[in-house]
Amino acid sequence: MTTQETVEYAPEHEPRLRWAQHAPEVYKAMLRLDVAARQGVEPRLLELVKIRASQLNHCALCLDMHSKDALAAGESVERIVQLGAWEESAHFYTEKELAALALTDAVTVLTDGFVTDEVYDHAAKHFEEAELAQLIAAITVINAWNRFGVSCRMAPGHYEAGQHR
Repeated sequence: MTTQETVEYAPEHEPRLRWAQHAPEVYKAMLRLDVAARQGVEPRLLELVKIRASQLNHCALCLDMHSKDALAAGESVERIVQLGAWEESAHFYTEKELAALALTDAVTVLTDGFVTDEVYDHAAKHFEEAELAQLIAAITVINAWNRFGVSCRMAPGHYEAGQHR
């Protein structure tokens, strides 16, 4: 005989503020900045970077969104799951991806000693200057999105892959 257990999850929280409705020009500018920043960055790498920054910033909305976009772009579940421990799971990633992830950590957590020469130089070995500039822009933009998401406590779970492309 089997019994079915009913699991009750915590209720979804309401956003604190629907900032895009109250600051629509800022939201539109962020969308344009996001489009500009992603130019020249390989889409799967871009999603890995966005997921990693969102993990560091504890942005549930962006984790949901970019994990779904990464899966839709062909990224593996395994590589997405391992991002939280990418340094210990380096064998899942290319040297170029590892350099991008290290740069993401450094740019995202500036209080940990800023972007060291070692981290920057390692990234510069794997990216042309224009590509590196775009990568830094993409990291900066996802950090800005994360700050809106976390500050306003935006709820995850409602995004469908590709919805904001």
